Parts: sequence; C-alpha cells; structure tokens
Amino acid sequence: MPTSTVVHYLKQIFLTARESGERCVPMGQVAQAMQVVPGTATTMIKGLAKNGLVEYTPRVGVSLTEEGETIAIQMLRRHRLIEYFLVETLGMDWSEIHEEAEHLEHAISDRVLRYIDAFLGHPTTDPHGDTIPSASGEWKKRTLESLSEVGEGIGVKIARVKDQDAEFLRFAETSGLMPGTRMRIVNRNASADCLELEIKEKDTPITLGMGAAEKILVERTES
Repeated sequence: MPTSTVVHYLKQIFLTARESGERCVPMGQVAQAMQVVPGTATTMIKGLAKNGLVEYTPRVGVSLTEEGETIAIQMLRRHRLIEYFLVETLGMDWSEIHEEAEHLEHAISDRVLRYIDAFLGHPTTDPHGDTIPSASGEWKKRTLESLSEVGEGIGVKIARVKDQDAEFLRFAETSGLMPGTRMRIVNRNASADCLELEIKEKDTPITLGMGAAEKILVERTES
C-alpha cells in the first residue's frame, strides 16, 4: 500500500478535480489543498509522476493516471466507510472522526473493510454526506446545489456539508443543519446577506449567513 503522504496527495488531487470539473489541477491548488508551499508540492508530484501515479506538466498542472485514480477512489472508500462506522457504531461525534479515519484507513485489511461495509448495510454516503464509492470504484452521481443559491419558498433536503472543519461541523449540528434535514427558505435578505430557514424539526425559523449557506449542499424536494 502507498504511504499515507502519497495517498493524501492522490485523494486531494482527485477531489479537487471533481469539484472543479477539470481533470488537470493547477499546482497552486494542490499546494493549497495539502497546506504546503508550492515547491514542496512540486517535488512530491514529480516523484508521483516517476512512479506512474500522476501526469505532470510544468506551468499547467497535474492529473491522475488510471492507477493513481484507482488508488484515490479505493482510499476514499476506506476513509468514508470508517467515518460512517465511527459515528453510527461507536457513537463518535462527526466533528472528530476525520483524523481517526486518516489513521485507520491504512491499518485495516480489505477483508475487514468488506465486513464493515456489510455490517453497516452498504451505505452510499458518509456522515457528512460525501459519496462512498462502491467496491468496484463506481461513483454515484448526484445533482446538488448550494443552499445559498436556492430561491424563496423552495423545499430542500441537506445532502452534504462541504466544510468539514470541526468548528463548522459543531455549528451545523447545533443549528440542526445535518444531512437529511428538510427545510424551506422563507426569506432571502440581500442587504443582510443571510437566509431565513424554516426547518421541519424546529418550531422557529433560523437565520443563516450566506457564507455558511454556501458550504451546505442540498437536493430539492419540491418547487
């Protein structure tokens, strides 16, 4: 199995490419995602290219090879199944599971992962709403939009929380903004740059800033 650093680079390149819709990821974005200086990222990417895991073009960017993408998807599957297991089975808080999953994804065998998947009922999304790839590497496509883009009167269901910083996740949980939550936007206040939300499980509406709303992806349930 590749080292944890190699896997982390491959996962970040894969996720960044999916978010942008572009196969080639600029090196500046890679460095930012990895929280390293550009020179460090470039040195690492050159090593990955020599090992056949990425294709690197100076001043253009980097893309995953077929082998690199396979590893990225397999490890994302491991990571997200473990996160689901930690929350649903062990009762850990969703704001504290990322680092634990980072360690455990390298420690368990494929056989144990298959048992975990079966035990959990083959979930398709993790606690944050991120897609869990299938065992064959298939990636379920979903049509999601930012809560900040939804108009007044539209019913939606939260599908994914993009920002997985522990502080934001605690805020989201306290506010009832969890995947699966159904709500309706009752007012868009452009001057205050916020939304007023009517949440199905709450008696009173809540106000949410546009910055936070942009981090929450939803599916429409009605027009």
